[in-house]
Amino acid sequence: MTNAIIFNAGLGDRNARINVYIANRPNYQDFATISGLKALSDGDIEALNRHCGNGWRKVFNVYAKLLFAWRSADPKLAKGLPGAKCLNWQTYRDNFLLQAGSQTSLLFSPPIFRNQFDSPDECRLGANNTYNIIMGRTYAKSLLLSTAPKNATAASINLVWLDEEFAYDTVQRVVVCPYFDYRQLSNAKIIRLVEILISL
Repeated sequence: MTNAIIFNAGLGDRNARINVYIANRPNYQDFATISGLKALSDGDIEALNRHCGNGWRKVFNVYAKLLFAWRSADPKLAKGLPGAKCLNWQTYRDNFLLQAGSQTSLLFSPPIFRNQFDSPDECRLGANNTYNIIMGRTYAKSLLLSTAPKNATAASINLVWLDEEFAYDTVQRVVVCPYFDYRQLSNAKIIRLVEILISL
């Protein structure tokens, strides 16, 4: 029996609808070895930024900017996610992103997709309303090229590449996008990513 809650390792809500996958982990507290999901609290992102540096600050900022832009363009998503009263992405980041009940996660483990569940009930509970965003072409390709004998993730992804940076799989509701960095995933590219996510 496969259970996404057991196998996902990272930060955020145990019932996340928006899962972002990253190849690296912050060097902070027990995050290097964390094997489950840890919901953040108010102040945790700022503490991570202070301890881990500007690279992680960019990851959290771009994640918040993406969600804020996506909510603005998709009323259905806006209605379903907490934080609708936030007037800017900074407030959303500080009060909702990756916290319990936020429906968001940042995962350090490879994706687990709906056709990897053993029963229809697990599938229904696991992934029907989720979006999976793989951060970075290099990480996405490493998942596809992995030679691990039981790499169910690689077998489950059927990506259609739109260009050198963006790809998607409508069945698994997966999007590959540039790394969450101001230059790599600029505001214009965030808008493009939102359009792709809405199309799923």
